[in-house]
Amino acid sequence: MNLQRISESLSACYTSHRVVFWHDADAEFASQLDALELPGVQVLKLDHESAIKVKRQIEADVHHAWLLYSNQEAPVPDADWLLDVRLRSKSFRADTASMLLEDLGLATLTLLPHLKLRSKFLRAKDRVERLKRLTLPGDDAEAIDRKMMAVLLRTDESDSLALAMRLLHAVWVPGEAGLQEDSKAWQEVVGQELDTAFWILMRMNLGYEAEVPSLKDLLIRILVTDFVRGLNVPCPAALAHLVLPNKVLAANASVMAGRWRGDLNLHKSYADVSAAVASTLNLADLLAALQPEDLADTVTFAVVEQRILGVLKQRIIGQGGAVLSGLRPLIARRRDGPWVSQVMAGASEQSKALSACYDALEAAAEFMSLKEQNAGGLSFVDAADAVDRYRSQLYGFDQLYRRFHRAAGLVEPTGWAVLHELKGAIEDAYSGWFMPQLSSAWGKVVEGGDGQLNLSALAGIPKQQNFFADKVSGALKSGVKRVFVLISDAFRYEAGEELVHLINGTNRLKAQLDAMVGVLPSYTSLGMAALLPHETLSYKPDGSVLVDGLPTSTLEARSAVLDRHAGMAVKADDLLALGKEKGRELVKAHQVVYVYHDRIDLLGDKQASEGQTFDAVADTLTELQAVVSHIINNLNGSMVLLTADHGFIYQESALDGADKAALGEKPDGTVKAKKRYLIGRDLPANSKAWQGNTSVTAGTVPGDGSMDFWVPKGTMRFHFAGGARFVHGSAMPQELIVPLITIRSSEAATAKTRMVGISLLGSSNKVVTNTQRFEFIQSEAVSTRVQARSVLVSLRDGQDLISDEQALTLDSTSTSMNDWVRQVFLTVRSGNYDRTRDYFLVVREATPPYVEVLRAPVRIDLAFTNDF
Repeated sequence: MNLQRISESLSACYTSHRVVFWHDADAEFASQLDALELPGVQVLKLDHESAIKVKRQIEADVHHAWLLYSNQEAPVPDADWLLDVRLRSKSFRADTASMLLEDLGLATLTLLPHLKLRSKFLRAKDRVERLKRLTLPGDDAEAIDRKMMAVLLRTDESDSLALAMRLLHAVWVPGEAGLQEDSKAWQEVVGQELDTAFWILMRMNLGYEAEVPSLKDLLIRILVTDFVRGLNVPCPAALAHLVLPNKVLAANASVMAGRWRGDLNLHKSYADVSAAVASTLNLADLLAALQPEDLADTVTFAVVEQRILGVLKQRIIGQGGAVLSGLRPLIARRRDGPWVSQVMAGASEQSKALSACYDALEAAAEFMSLKEQNAGGLSFVDAADAVDRYRSQLYGFDQLYRRFHRAAGLVEPTGWAVLHELKGAIEDAYSGWFMPQLSSAWGKVVEGGDGQLNLSALAGIPKQQNFFADKVSGALKSGVKRVFVLISDAFRYEAGEELVHLINGTNRLKAQLDAMVGVLPSYTSLGMAALLPHETLSYKPDGSVLVDGLPTSTLEARSAVLDRHAGMAVKADDLLALGKEKGRELVKAHQVVYVYHDRIDLLGDKQASEGQTFDAVADTLTELQAVVSHIINNLNGSMVLLTADHGFIYQESALDGADKAALGEKPDGTVKAKKRYLIGRDLPANSKAWQGNTSVTAGTVPGDGSMDFWVPKGTMRFHFAGGARFVHGSAMPQELIVPLITIRSSEAATAKTRMVGISLLGSSNKVVTNTQRFEFIQSEAVSTRVQARSVLVSLRDGQDLISDEQALTLDSTSTSMNDWVRQVFLTVRSGNYDRTRDYFLVVREATPPYVEVLRAPVRIDLAFTNDF
């Protein structure tokens, strides 16, 4: 050590003391003592002076500082004639270890031998500087070793489990299935001779001991222990030898594993590493003997989800909707786990796919349950009864079919076959049962004599062609300053029902669902024209549709029609792109603004993209919410009427010849012929089609202003050209019944949304076992205005975690309070807890900024441990 460093260290001592003792037992610096630069400091060599003389000199000269140097060790207190001076002074050492002890702010000299053992680590100045930021005066040798490891692992966490987690994370090689046991991080620990200290920590904190310890072996034992602790059945014999033996310390394995997989930044490494361990253990084969109920509480391995999904799928196929009541709570429990939760669903493609699998299973079970509710088949008194039944219940078949296939489509990229068999069962139930049943029952109430459609029974249901006169004009007359009409091409009733729930879950918005009977044939040109203001609706000879003699096929043409009624037309994308100020400027001179949105028909009505129909519906729900929000919040819109020109029918499976009502030659007088409709003049009778005239079904001007039409019966197609799975134009309820949603802004309390409340159940506040159950209850049923809440539950010492952290979702819509109760099991980290002081059960929101919603004091008295 150079003299300048010694001089600087000595000078630092004089900032707080006037007298400094330096015992240089090896006389290492005796010859250099006189060369030290210590202004204002008097140097006395104790070995050459009597203690009395030294005392007198120090007491006589109070204006100088003093350095009392000796080549001997400091005497024991009983033999120290200068003890009273020493007690008021500071001791100094110039060896490397002593200087480091001082630099690190450590208080006890007993650490000197340990620091000498760590001389290799302490040789690097940058490592010492980082270590300084972590050390505390009271640190012992174990704490120093942990903090040295933290420096090597580039983390501020020196907790033993955190260090283990970092080292096990480091065995992960992105993009590779294997484990890199000799990672760079581990090489650093070994290189700085801290590996033995690490294994001691693992024995003390996890009870891990091995003849030849290794990170891979430690990893396997931690994950197996965590897995077995979560099982609801005894440990499989094939895994018993891998379980950490100390039942108290084994709880720490679950705490560490939980922290690792719950960390968004580390979740990917945990997923890959745990998958590698599961493969090594042939865990999939072991799981084959277990049922979902046995696995409901274990979340260690993603392969568990695959086992649960596989069994639930078979139950739905074998038992149908009867499984729904038992399936829902099990799926709810899995959704709170790390592989499927909303928090983690975006962490990886695997999590997204697993979440989608559960969505598909739930939709499938609800679909089968709905089918069983209608097991006797479908029949209607009349067309009005059919519409009422479709609006109140039967739309659910279309909605659940869509949800199932949308979710299943998200799983397809993984290549998993888990849903293939179920897809077949759902397809058979929908295309092979529901659609034929609906087609037959509907046909009986709408088909009149000679194949003519008889829609007289629908006289009491609003008609699409009366939309402007009844709804828009009615709103303006009632005092609404400006009415926005949002029209989404091919947006059908079942999607409208879902959108209403989504909008009603938005603060200060109220949406009400109604329906209109669309024009027939149910195609875009006629439907869009019918929604415009008009005195007359008529056809030109070429089949184009006129409103009051004006064309309607383009946006500009529709805007011209609206201009006569203080209105205008704009595309939804263009309106959003204008933003707030330009948007307000655009609409301020108009009483009526028609906003056109097109995604479902744009993709569905093309052979190349019709398979994306259900994705298009999902996107449409999101986009329509955005447009509504923009109109209400940015354009001062107080009322939005949202509707469609027509609906559609769609099936996932390919069609065959049996689905085709072949026309042969087009009849004389044909003007347009599409897959689901044909219009023309003086069309003859056809037994394969329903027939009518648009003057009856769309209100067009009778005679030359109207068209005769044929539409295929039920779900048939006239031809398959240009795609056949997505169609519209005919008279099925899915095509003909269009949603009419009235959306208003409201400051009323009933229009405000809030998160469901959460309370802790039970009066006991004592934790007596290392795995403790806690019960919570939501404050009310979840509804459109009372939103579900996802939280994280843990035990903490102040803000520090002393347990694992479990996710919990409160989302029950039941009216029974018994269904509002949810429970979590927290694993307490082993350690010494003061049974006389408070620790805390903490509940925080599951998403940033993790707002704390509940904190309850608990006492920890670990009198018992859980056997597993």
